[in-house]
Amino acid sequence: MNMTPYEQVLKALPASPKTWLVTGVAGFIGSNLLEALLKLDQRVVGLDNFATGYQHNLDEVQSLVTPAQWDNFQFIQGDIRQLEDCQLACAGVDFVLHQAALGSVPRSLADPITTNSANITGFLNMLVAARDAQVKSFTYAASSSTYGDHPALPKVEDNIGKPLSPYAVTKYVNELYADVFSKCYGFHTIGLRYFNVFGPRQNPNGAYAAVIPKWVSSLLKGETVFINGDGETSRDFSFIQNAIQANLLAATSRDEARNQVYNMAVGDRTTLKQLFALVRDNLGPFGVSASTEPEYRDFRAGDVRHSLADTSKAQRLLGYEPTHRIAEGIQSATRWYVDHQNLLQ
Repeated sequence: MNMTPYEQVLKALPASPKTWLVTGVAGFIGSNLLEALLKLDQRVVGLDNFATGYQHNLDEVQSLVTPAQWDNFQFIQGDIRQLEDCQLACAGVDFVLHQAALGSVPRSLADPITTNSANITGFLNMLVAARDAQVKSFTYAASSSTYGDHPALPKVEDNIGKPLSPYAVTKYVNELYADVFSKCYGFHTIGLRYFNVFGPRQNPNGAYAAVIPKWVSSLLKGETVFINGDGETSRDFSFIQNAIQANLLAATSRDEARNQVYNMAVGDRTTLKQLFALVRDNLGPFGVSASTEPEYRDFRAGDVRHSLADTSKAQRLLGYEPTHRIAEGIQSATRWYVDHQNLLQ
């Protein structure tokens, strides 16, 4: 039986360890990438300023790997808005997985200057530092928000509209800078347009918490769950293991796959009503009533109505094959939140 491209990568990496830089390593996606890489016996440098990351994420990763694997991790507390921090982090690195950013459309609407500083100035600093360190490839977190007001579904990489938020502007500028660096400097970049990634260690607290951990937290506490709009808004929710796969495939990809952007999603569309039912039902064994219903309120400014990805380009050029659909992803994520209810306070 032939191995998938991802299975081939998982087999090859432990036999030939590389040095990886994960920016935003204490965050949700960053810490999951750290865990995956350390379990593959890779050397990892992590950079984080703890603006949206947490020490407890790193502590959990340490508890899930062997002492020898943890010894392969070097943490740098620093800020991508400081070029010197980026240069320090990039020294001697083979592959960069750049996840550090200020996410959230509402946050960018409330404070566009800080979002711009982290997501554009910080991104450019990382590009320059990685280029000068002559890393083999630079894989970065792009965003489905780049599709903006383009109405077509599913979303295809070459067809984008006008941005609907400052956050979307910053993520589009990242793609423009990456493309220019590939053309002007021969620098290898790949952007992954994340579509609503979710999973363990995603922060459930604060004004800008993502929908799934926020709802899980509210339901476990017996609080009201609010849905913005009529519940028919839909998203392409993708479990964290799919994002890990896409990052490892992108970083180690062939030349013809580089210097492009790819949708990182599942290719399924789930409405918020369907999502609520899925989360509620998975929490049934933990005291959440099957009769619990959400409360509806106004649509949120800057939000796209529907989002669905065409993943055929990533399948064709990267060998990407999502391993988790939303149902199994929600089951895994809710179990993690139940086991970590101390973080929901």
